[in-house]
Amino acid sequence: MAVQQACGIIAEYNPFHRGHAYQLQQARQKSGAACLIVAMSGNYVQRGEPAIIDKWQRARLALAHGADIVVELPFAVSCQPADRFATGALAILAALGCDTLAFGTETPTFDYQDFVQRVWPQSQQQRFAVDYTKTYATQWNELLQQEMGSMVAAPNQLLALSYAIANAQLAQPLTLLPLARVGVDHDQDSSGHDQHGQAFASASYLRRQLLQGQTAAISPFVPYGPQVLQGPFLAADQLWPWLHYRLTTTWPQALAPIYQMSEGLEYRFWEQNLQSQNWSDFLRRVKSKRYTYARLRRLALYTLLNVTAAEIQQALTQQPQLRLLGFTAAGQQYLHQQRSKIAAPLITRVTAAAGAPQGPLGLQIRVDRLYEQLTGREQNFKQQIIIKK
Repeated sequence: MAVQQACGIIAEYNPFHRGHAYQLQQARQKSGAACLIVAMSGNYVQRGEPAIIDKWQRARLALAHGADIVVELPFAVSCQPADRFATGALAILAALGCDTLAFGTETPTFDYQDFVQRVWPQSQQQRFAVDYTKTYATQWNELLQQEMGSMVAAPNQLLALSYAIANAQLAQPLTLLPLARVGVDHDQDSSGHDQHGQAFASASYLRRQLLQGQTAAISPFVPYGPQVLQGPFLAADQLWPWLHYRLTTTWPQALAPIYQMSEGLEYRFWEQNLQSQNWSDFLRRVKSKRYTYARLRRLALYTLLNVTAAEIQQALTQQPQLRLLGFTAAGQQYLHQQRSKIAAPLITRVTAAAGAPQGPLGLQIRVDRLYEQLTGREQNFKQQIIIKK
């Protein structure tokens, strides 16, 4: 039997929409891969917020509309700055034997190979290091202007640069397959149409409609009946009572071990909490020129969930966590063929040992408990892997 080729995609699907279905179709067509593997964020996403619907619903929709395997991006990877997000996600796809990485970008003709050849040596020589007190766009544009005489601003393009750098660090780098985005801009809070009249909307627009109870309004923009989505639908603002309680009942010194809590931010968090009225108000109060909103959102989530630097370090030093959420018949065939070549264990169910504090899913189980309380939906022990026939 010929060895199957696999194409990887890194996604959040928050929520899944027509643009995502189109990307899956294009990835299969242009990569020629027999298997599409999606590394999808779990119940918390990179911007430091809960996913609007849980990982099982999103995985089921992905499998119904083109994906062959969906593997979870664990919290220690999914809720990270772009460079660490990309590094963790690429490690998972590489461990699963992917040959190609497909990703959406606003500038698909950008020469990523040239970018890596110019920028990667600079990183190796420590002439460029990510500074979390600046926006990611600012840092990349400073370097791009210096090395390549060009600048970028679109969010997917910036993330694509992180993919290219992370990919270059792999022992066997994947082939990069940039795909042109269709429809509206990434965070555009409105809907629109492509050149063929197909309706598209950003995930931001769809989240707003769902949170306002306008479920039917998303129908033109999703390849499924919106009635399949089971709420409640979550947003960061709903986490405020828990963050407020945590900060109110904790002294600043006790916050010091929290992941990425540094430079006295524990005191700033504690002080500004006393006057804050909600999640957004709190972020505005702690914001300064020194810290980006992206970093502060993630730090607020780490604080609420009591995620320490030691826990993240432990999670990231383990083998890539290959938590399978679901697969199709083609995905099952691929995994059967590749099983002997996959170094890290495939996790298809949560055992007591796996979910123990020192287990491979210990941190994931713990942070998911809040999501379970907010939604009333079990996320781990009683969930069975999705098998799409």
